[in-house]
Amino acid sequence: MPRPPRADRATRVTIADVAARAGVSLSTVSRALNGNPTVDPVLAERVKDAAAELDYTASPVARSLVLGRTQTVAVVVPDLGNPTFQAILRGLSHAAAADDYHVLVADSAESVEEERVLAGTTRRRTDGVILCAPRLPQDELDRLVGGLRPVVLINRASGGVPHVRADYRTALAAELAHLHELGHRRVVFLAGAPGSVANTARLQAIASFVAEHPDTEVTEIPCGVDFEAGAAAGAAVLASGATAALAFNDLVATGLLSAVQASGSRVPDDLSIVGFDDIPFAQYTTPPLTTAAVPATELGIQAWARMRELLEGAEPGAPLTVLPELTVRGTTGPAPA
Repeated sequence: MPRPPRADRATRVTIADVAARAGVSLSTVSRALNGNPTVDPVLAERVKDAAAELDYTASPVARSLVLGRTQTVAVVVPDLGNPTFQAILRGLSHAAAADDYHVLVADSAESVEEERVLAGTTRRRTDGVILCAPRLPQDELDRLVGGLRPVVLINRASGGVPHVRADYRTALAAELAHLHELGHRRVVFLAGAPGSVANTARLQAIASFVAEHPDTEVTEIPCGVDFEAGAAAGAAVLASGATAALAFNDLVATGLLSAVQASGSRVPDDLSIVGFDDIPFAQYTTPPLTTAAVPATELGIQAWARMRELLEGAEPGAPLTVLPELTVRGTTGPAPA
């Protein structure tokens, strides 16, 4: 039987051909063509010239095999239904795609046990893992990250692990100051997930504010993190006699807003409501929601920048802390007489 015709030269050029033409190793070719800054510029130019002369185009699969990488990173989030985490993922995935990386997303559904399992299983299938607002206790997180490297944290910190975060404590203090200026002295706080670092930061801000303003009373009502939890808390908030409510996040705030108005109470005439995050539809509620705007997309972009540095063997950027900005809209007003 006659042998099939050989493919044309362009389809048969391999990374080994480029390495031979440039007189370098396979790994150097891969790093040079992948834009790795650790490659000497003169050497990188020689590799690119050799690839152009041979009309070589790198196969993603071949490149991954040579580099020993999957060109994929994992991101573990506590709740994919939360628009803030969606915004973080959007910024992160777009930035990763620009560097020819893919993002594998895993949702732990607010379960510490699921988070622990997902962190390990996704890391074994990817080049690195980014933990977004992990719910693990600090001592567990400290132990876990050692076996996940390279790893980046969002809204948590652990030793020397690169991280980016929002300053929830300062932002919540600004919200309390806003309510105080409006004359509110009885406030309720609809708490988020017990034990979460974000919730703890809010409680610390409340404790500090009350210590400095003894004329203000802030009562904590256990709640949750979604719309349904906020709506379910409506009766308790109205029964408390408070003139203002601080919600753990915008989802809780919009749920509370819906329930309060359905009961016949007016916002902000009878009750002022403040959210947190500034999710996309916060400005479109009736009335528009007063909240703290978290630059979530930028957090995602910065998290990827630190992961890319780790993958390239470079020194990761310094920890980044961003301050959410108080955004005053229609759900807050003067305290009722």
